[in-house]
Amino acid sequence: MEENIFHLQYAMDTFYFLVCGALVMWMAAGFAMLESGLVRSKNTTEILTKNITLYATACIMYMVCGYAFMYGGNFFLSGIADVDVAATMTSFAEREDGFTGGSIYSGASDFFFQVVFVATAMSIVSGAVAERMKLFAFLLFAVVMTGFIYPVEGSWTWGAEGFMGLNIDDKFGFKDFAGSGIVHMAGAAAALSGVLLLGARKGKYGPNGEINAIPGANLPMATLGTFILWMGWFGFNGGSVLKLGDIANANTVAVVFLNTNAAAAGGLIGSMIVARLLFKKFDLTMILNGALAGLVAITASPDTPSALGATLIGLAAGALVVFSILGLEKVRIDDPVGAISVHGAAGLFGLLVVPLTAEGTTFLGQLAGGAIIFTWVFGASLIVWLIIKVIIGLRVSEEDEFQGVDIAECGMEAYPEFTRK
Repeated sequence: MEENIFHLQYAMDTFYFLVCGALVMWMAAGFAMLESGLVRSKNTTEILTKNITLYATACIMYMVCGYAFMYGGNFFLSGIADVDVAATMTSFAEREDGFTGGSIYSGASDFFFQVVFVATAMSIVSGAVAERMKLFAFLLFAVVMTGFIYPVEGSWTWGAEGFMGLNIDDKFGFKDFAGSGIVHMAGAAAALSGVLLLGARKGKYGPNGEINAIPGANLPMATLGTFILWMGWFGFNGGSVLKLGDIANANTVAVVFLNTNAAAAGGLIGSMIVARLLFKKFDLTMILNGALAGLVAITASPDTPSALGATLIGLAAGALVVFSILGLEKVRIDDPVGAISVHGAAGLFGLLVVPLTAEGTTFLGQLAGGAIIFTWVFGASLIVWLIIKVIIGLRVSEEDEFQGVDIAECGMEAYPEFTRK
């Protein structure tokens, strides 16, 4: 009987991991659609190329060395060993909580779930540097980000020992349930360092300090991308419960799904209200980013707030992201899709509100953990961007930027039938 229960729980938890991983992988499509909708039509093919190639790059680099830096072990060289059922059952039977207390799943499913997270962190970078960065420079950075920079900071929080013995969770009582800081703020920090070196798009800022709007080419596509990301986030947060096969954890999964959805809705409403007050219009791009900001903020602790609390967290994050986007524009930091604000400002906010609902956490502990993550990722990324800039350069030529990076970088257009001859 116990063996049958063990087999069932192992199968259920493994399958749940795989399904949630597939949902997170689908977020790559969401980022691709969102970003392609918010850039100009002449840069659409290149942004799509970046998104699909960064996903493949992340999968390979995390398999080659990233997982080893983060957790130890190397799937690339050793493969996945068969499960020793008797030994695994014995180890769980010896636990006080029995079969139903610990997570029981395939090591391969764990790797798959983790690799789609590193791809998500890298996807954040692609939108912020859109429309003026060389594709090859971006991919070179993706190799280092997914193979080393992200896995090192991930090991300090989700790894058992932590790279070089540093473990933020143990040292500060830091909590980041699914990655408001570990994934989203880290991606924003890498993006910010690149944008600072890259500079703004031509025509974004006038000679007298004026800010010129550069509208995206396809808002229906951007809206579709937001819906895809919203759906994928259920796997992102829900899968981070790490198991499903008992009553307590199944209930936690349901709470996480509920709060994730509530925060997204709250974020959307918050940004819509603020945008309406500031601009006297219902700004769709701010509304889309508000929903995403709510999702980012709740990711740090989706298992502890009430549904009302999650909605309020999202509401505040949605309002915050509007002011963050406007603030970055005023200091001439050009982010075409608002990624730095959505994932950076809302990610930090999500970390800092965790102590409101999660026992054992403190504001100072959350702040310290967030500061360590940001400092490492920003500093390491800045060094890598600088090296790439010296070797091959970061930015396309002014002529290529004017013509569009689709032709310059990919040799094809996304909408050739609309090109005037």
